[in-house]
Amino acid sequence: MQAVLDTIIDHKQRDTRLMWALCVASVVVYINLYLMQGMLPLIAEHFTVSGSKATLILSVTSFSLAFSLLLYAVLSDRIGRHTPIIVSLWLLALSNLLLIWAPDFNGLVLVRLLQGALLAAVPAIAMAYFKEQLSPSTMLKAAGIYIMANSIGGIVGRLLGGVMSQFLSWQESMWLLFLVTLAGVALVNYLLPSLADAQAMSKSKTEPSLSKRARLAQDLHGFSHHLTDAQMRLVYAIGGLTFMMMVNQFSFIQLHLMAAPYEWSRFQATLIFLCYSSGTIASYFTAKWLAKFGQHKLYQWSWCVMLLGSLLTLFDTTLTISLGFLMTACGFFLTHSCCNSFVAMRASRDRAKATSLYLCCYYLGAAIGGPYLMMFWHEAQWRGVVMGSLTLLALIALAITRLHYHQTNDVRALA
Repeated sequence: MQAVLDTIIDHKQRDTRLMWALCVASVVVYINLYLMQGMLPLIAEHFTVSGSKATLILSVTSFSLAFSLLLYAVLSDRIGRHTPIIVSLWLLALSNLLLIWAPDFNGLVLVRLLQGALLAAVPAIAMAYFKEQLSPSTMLKAAGIYIMANSIGGIVGRLLGGVMSQFLSWQESMWLLFLVTLAGVALVNYLLPSLADAQAMSKSKTEPSLSKRARLAQDLHGFSHHLTDAQMRLVYAIGGLTFMMMVNQFSFIQLHLMAAPYEWSRFQATLIFLCYSSGTIASYFTAKWLAKFGQHKLYQWSWCVMLLGSLLTLFDTTLTISLGFLMTACGFFLTHSCCNSFVAMRASRDRAKATSLYLCCYYLGAAIGGPYLMMFWHEAQWRGVVMGSLTLLALIALAITRLHYHQTNDVRALA
């Protein structure tokens, strides 16, 4: 009996370490991804480019991250989940040294393209790691906490970027980023279950006897399996369109707040990212709300909250902008949590590929959203950005409706 109890305790400790290791890794990744969003004014000044052009640095990082997700999905299915995460995080920490001596804006773009590829490992693998190692109930809880960690990393990264932009030079800022990343990676390295345990627990490694051509065919079949699933495609679209709108709204609102009549400082403009806190809270409760209200209701409520939040900012006061972004962030993270949980639970095979396809669409949305909303910004400033967002919300509503239609038909078919 004691041996059974010891085994249960060991499993719980291992599950807890896995959950917190990937959450810390997520915070490290999202600090590195979004710190530049809080530093847009300093980037524009240091590299002598316009504020709107500086926002492109977010698009190029998201672009390389999006396609790298697919590569990590294949890699982790072949060699396990542990090694790609650890190696990519250590390389990420070292790559921050390159930012210190970036010679010009083009050089910065190249380094961020490289970092986008390194940032992809954790988001590509984390949910598949959870699904393989945790029970369904624990997995839903872990998924909610993991999305909350994403939000915390995004908030900390943007606010840290704002502080750096206001008080430090470019080189000083990048040295601080290097040290913060190094400390976080060392903690992940300590918390993540050992390589031997991770490999022993892995359930998705490809048989070594397969030829290279057979492995490639197997990988392509894994991706196509999920892409031919109508419900998966719609969830991919919902996540991509939602992120396309939300993350880029936060970029352009900084430019709006730093202009007349507000004329906020660099640091003050980044305080708008505190509105992410509503998303952090919402993420934590998503699993409970999913069980109580169902997925479709949460999608509908999230969409309504994002619509009202976007419209509220048109009143153009500090209060209405803040309330609007609190609502938009809450609606977005509810949607993102629903999408993440849906993909992880629906994928009965090739789980890392399913997650990476979702996140590929998600970050492609971020990459495309910058240039897309920039057109509206140049035409009508913030009001233009809201108009561009309403178009995206219409497409999201269509995808949510179609998803519900397919799910209802599936239920009827099984009845």
